[in-house]
Amino acid sequence: MIDLRLLRENPERVREAQKARRRDPKTVDAVLEADQAWREATQSFESLRAEQKTFGKKVAQAKGEEKQALVAEAKELSQKVKDLEQRASEAEEAREKALRAIPNIAEGAPEGLEEDFEVRETHGEIPTFDFDVRDHLDIAEKLRAIDMQRGAKVSGSRFYFLTGVGAQLELAILNAALDKATRAGFTPVITPTLVLPETMDGTGFLGEHADEVYHLDKDDDLYLVGTSEVALAGYHRDEVLDLDNGPLRYAGWSACYRREAGSYGKDTRGIIRVHQFHKVEMFSYCKLEDSYEEHERLLDMEREMMDLIDVPYRVIDTAAGDLGTSAARKFDCEAWVPSQNTYRELTSTSNCTQFQARRLNIRERVDGALRPVATLNGTLGTTRFIVALLENHQQADGSVVVPEGLRPYLGGREIFEVR
Repeated sequence: MIDLRLLRENPERVREAQKARRRDPKTVDAVLEADQAWREATQSFESLRAEQKTFGKKVAQAKGEEKQALVAEAKELSQKVKDLEQRASEAEEAREKALRAIPNIAEGAPEGLEEDFEVRETHGEIPTFDFDVRDHLDIAEKLRAIDMQRGAKVSGSRFYFLTGVGAQLELAILNAALDKATRAGFTPVITPTLVLPETMDGTGFLGEHADEVYHLDKDDDLYLVGTSEVALAGYHRDEVLDLDNGPLRYAGWSACYRREAGSYGKDTRGIIRVHQFHKVEMFSYCKLEDSYEEHERLLDMEREMMDLIDVPYRVIDTAAGDLGTSAARKFDCEAWVPSQNTYRELTSTSNCTQFQARRLNIRERVDGALRPVATLNGTLGTTRFIVALLENHQQADGSVVVPEGLRPYLGGREIFEVR
């Protein structure tokens, strides 16, 4: 969540941040009102409790009938104190709820919604073909790499099987990503894919995003993660970290699950928008002052993965209203998809500043005082890479040239041939 002290001292900045996201700035006023109610309730409680302590001494010194009368008064006073304490507690919960309705403050991001992004840079030449371009699913079916029909038969729509070279290709992409992360000093981690509600909520994926998350009901009360960012963010929950020697960096490999709520009719063909996929995710804990440089570092690593699979791509600066709850800024690498004649997101990297750490109580000690750390995340390899790779490297006969950067992870294989 955002810093309550900042909201108290500079509410106009938070209002402007809400406007940049195209959200109602009145949410700031709701927090201020709830905060004032909490202050008044707390002051009344503490004042009466102090009076109760003084009265207790008076009762202790009294004798006889006077003491009996004072004891009766003390009981009434005690009940009033309990009532005020309850009121103060409820006021604090109301303030917490109002505060959690406000997303992170965007820093440097373009104002507006999804379509208001800005292009930072473009890499590579868009390929031209002297034959009719096939989409990734048509290519993959000829290679016997993806089986959507049996995926739907077994699990329903938007599920699939990766078979043969499809399975090998995904493993090659993920192994290349993990190899790159490990060589860059990231600790590889195989993460849980089921997490507690407090972990999911702490990373900002509940609330308005709850419909996108799979939830196990009944006695389990667990959530399936949509990214290993969730588990990695919870890894150091309630801890004090030592970041004096630099960021703590992890690379999480996990299956990911997304309900894709609200996406009915979008990208129903192939594996662009599916309910289950695999991903290697970078995650960094660092000092707030270092987070901006760390963000560029994660983006550089994503650029290297785009170069490794040798596809044209662009980097966009995501608009404030499309950031999601936790991010202060987000950069996406979007690869060219020939069959759609447009760019589609393959990776994203977000600087969440202190937003997640404040919720998850992850702190560092600076000049003797504790403060929240900054957290960042970034995709380094995922199933969707297959889409851009197959389409950009397709040949007239249905075969696909394997990018040089991936060949070491495929036993030196140079081409996927139709059989």
